[in-house]
Amino acid sequence: MRSPNQCLRNGETPPRIPSHHHQQHFHSTVAVQKLRRFNTLILVFRFASFCFCLTSTIFMATNTRGSNYPNWRDFEAFRFVLAANAIVALYSLAEIGASVWEIFRGTTVLPEIVQVWFDFGHDQAFAYLLLAADAAGTSLARTLGVSETCMDSNAFCMQADISIALGYAGFVFLGLSSLLAGFRVVCFMVLGSRFHI
Repeated sequence: MRSPNQCLRNGETPPRIPSHHHQQHFHSTVAVQKLRRFNTLILVFRFASFCFCLTSTIFMATNTRGSNYPNWRDFEAFRFVLAANAIVALYSLAEIGASVWEIFRGTTVLPEIVQVWFDFGHDQAFAYLLLAADAAGTSLARTLGVSETCMDSNAFCMQADISIALGYAGFVFLGLSSLLAGFRVVCFMVLGSRFHI
């Protein structure tokens, strides 16, 4: 049986693949794996933000005990809390879809430069919106806590407090998402890619 070397002409040696080719392939594979883990972490944060904000919205929307009791619609700050949490829940749901798309397709829904700035800008804007709403809700809740409203309907005030607390939790996870989105922006500006090892 002829050996592989016998298939070559006298004096020739088998061609060797340059070692840098293996290194490039290895680094490329590692970068893809790290990018996937990074995107998965963002997905977890966005999912947590969605869950907390949706739950906050539900708690506030169902905070009514009848015509003779206080209603969340009667208080502007509570309406603000509900609206902000509902908006962030919808935004987080859309971002969850974009993250799942990116994880499985390996590419962004929008052009990369648009996507990184879209995520970062909207994360910042909605985080401030959510924080402002919850701060307003907290101020009202403290005022109501020493008023006859909470003495007559303690359950209403407790449910409002829970809704606001859930909103703060949603803000924390949206803030974490914003930090990671900011990291992607910096990587894109410096390296020309949304992530680099």
